[in-house]
Amino acid sequence: MPAAHSLLPALLRPALSGSELLDWFIGAPAGIVLTIAVAIVVRFLLCKAIGASVKAAENRHNSNLAGLPGRAGRAIAGAAGIDRERYIQRTLTMASVLNSVVTATVGGIATLTILDLLGIPLAPLLASAGVGGVALGFGAQSLVKDFLSGVFMILEDQYGVGDVIDVGTVTGTVEDVSLRVTRLRDAAGVAWYVRNGEIVRVGNKSQGWSTANVEIPVSYEESIDKALGIVRGVVDEFDPEGEFKGKVLEPPAVVGVDAMNGTTVTILVSAKCVANENWGVQRDLRQRIKSALDEAGVRAPTVQAGGATQGATS
Repeated sequence: MPAAHSLLPALLRPALSGSELLDWFIGAPAGIVLTIAVAIVVRFLLCKAIGASVKAAENRHNSNLAGLPGRAGRAIAGAAGIDRERYIQRTLTMASVLNSVVTATVGGIATLTILDLLGIPLAPLLASAGVGGVALGFGAQSLVKDFLSGVFMILEDQYGVGDVIDVGTVTGTVEDVSLRVTRLRDAAGVAWYVRNGEIVRVGNKSQGWSTANVEIPVSYEESIDKALGIVRGVVDEFDPEGEFKGKVLEPPAVVGVDAMNGTTVTILVSAKCVANENWGVQRDLRQRIKSALDEAGVRAPTVQAGGATQGATS
């Protein structure tokens, strides 16, 4: 039987004897068919293994999620990004990336094997590909950096679509996350495209929980015990199961006097909320406390035109 490197020239000859044709058919075409079949089977088994791993991870996650204690624990779990939908989305994304890598790797190996069966010398081809790969690597360093950063961001679930994040240069809501860029929408409605490789640090304001801190300035001349009693009365009437059900993890609490100077005493009220729900709770508490202080005639410090501060009826 002709050697593998002579199969292609033999095929191009004007005439082949029956034995040569049979030898060629048994050699190259059968090897190509076998290579393609093996590649398909290997890819199928690897993708199947990836799918099984994703399913096992999903089942394990569901078991862990079912064991979280209480409503607050489940709410924090959802805000922290370990809820079922978000977890599944992340694992499916990683599974898609791994399937693409498997397809490219198996396809590349199969292609080189087929070229070798056809008698095409691979050494010059691989050498040229190596030189081209080095040149491409130098020219596409930032692209590779963005890709790898995107993979780790998705794998570690640093943020997801809908999260409010601070990436240093801009703060906004995540609208899209790809392996190369992240698209944010800031408060002014501007869309920002940030390369993943340029994100050095990420502050995620949508994971875990947030704190609603309300500072109430009261005139220094007022009775602090009276002011604290009014504020505590408002806090005691706050119903976390009412308008803000599912948004407040722990009822508001009066921390006490947080700051004090010659004209102002600042009282601090704090509440533990689901991530990004603290703003509404803060506004509601301010409104209630302001109305209660007005009814009781408690004065708040007022800044005059010259910059001096004095007590005035709130």
